[in-house]
Amino acid sequence: MAANEDKQAARQATLDALEERIVRSVEELVSGDDWRQAIEFAARFRTRSFNNTLLIWAQHLEAYEQGRVPTPTPTWVAGYNDWRKMGRWPEKDGGYRIRGPVKARFASATPRDPASWRRLGKWEKPRPGEVVRRRIVSVVPAYVWDVSRTHGDPLPELPRPRLLEGEAPAGLWEGLTGQAESLGFEVLRMPRDRIERGANGCTDFETRQVMVCADMDPAAQVKTLAHELAHVRLDGPNQQEDAREHRGISEVRAESVALMIAAAHGMDTSDYTIPYVAGWAANVDGKDPVAVVRATGEQVRSTAFDVLDKLDTPQLGNGNPLSLRVGGPERTSQSQETPEQAARRVEPWRAPECRCSLARRPGSGRSRSAGSTKPTSTWTGLRGGGGRGRPRTSASRPAPSRGWS
Repeated sequence: MAANEDKQAARQATLDALEERIVRSVEELVSGDDWRQAIEFAARFRTRSFNNTLLIWAQHLEAYEQGRVPTPTPTWVAGYNDWRKMGRWPEKDGGYRIRGPVKARFASATPRDPASWRRLGKWEKPRPGEVVRRRIVSVVPAYVWDVSRTHGDPLPELPRPRLLEGEAPAGLWEGLTGQAESLGFEVLRMPRDRIERGANGCTDFETRQVMVCADMDPAAQVKTLAHELAHVRLDGPNQQEDAREHRGISEVRAESVALMIAAAHGMDTSDYTIPYVAGWAANVDGKDPVAVVRATGEQVRSTAFDVLDKLDTPQLGNGNPLSLRVGGPERTSQSQETPEQAARRVEPWRAPECRCSLARRPGSGRSRSAGSTKPTSTWTGLRGGGGRGRPRTSASRPAPSRGWS
């Protein structure tokens, strides 16, 4: 009994240490460029949670600064058993600690009802007509290794999409359009002067139309469509309270989802501009800015992953070397959804409101929220030497009823 208690105490201490490291990493996401880099990194490891991508990022950078790995960012990351399946041996003491998910089976005869899901016992079988899904119920400390800390068989090469300037990935427009239409929205290409305020795009929830400016190159059009699809998925009546209270989060989420989709297709993401983190994370009343950033990051990752998983387009690797066995990105179902998320996913969203995407005019490379010219909060503290940058909040501005991103 005492041995089990000691083991549980040691496990909890490790989880607490990982939690502290996640918080430190989030507090260091000060500028909009910091956030953009974090989202680009998450796009390369999109099968993992946002918290785990932060842990991998921080530990690998630390290993690089100590000269233990050859590059500042990892390429392929997997657990011990997955590397062994690829014919490679992980190095002792070369792994990165993450929070490993513990899953359980849940069953329901009415999967649209979140309250109907029940957890199955270890050997329990579902009743006739029930749907079974595996859910994450807890986390435990786990280790993963970058390929540079493994030895063995060479990995197959994954072709990298090569795009000309202004070119959109083959099939991406059609794939995103199909997803918008499956949610009941019509996608239209229109001249800029016919889109409200001359924005690059606009989503009208009353007419259920997504409008994209036709006066741009194909790459800009597909990026705008990805932004608007994020609004369609995230900004309906089920949108989170944080986004309703502070519209800047809504725009950050949509732009970040679009950035992740673009990054996963090898597109240039240098023109994506995200506001300072303090400008949107610190202005949600009653919410810890660190919690807001973590929740936003995970929602961006899970939304972009779901969109990417439904696309039949050439994409960059997802960071898991096992995906190389099938010659492309690994396709994973919504096995990590909670019952509440599953119910929201199958329900189309409606809202009596128009949200339009920010006019990033061709060549400008800029993005801003309507009615906002600068952050309303500042960050203090030094990023170097392990210092923490904590937000100093100021009064929130009233959110406009309409906006463009």
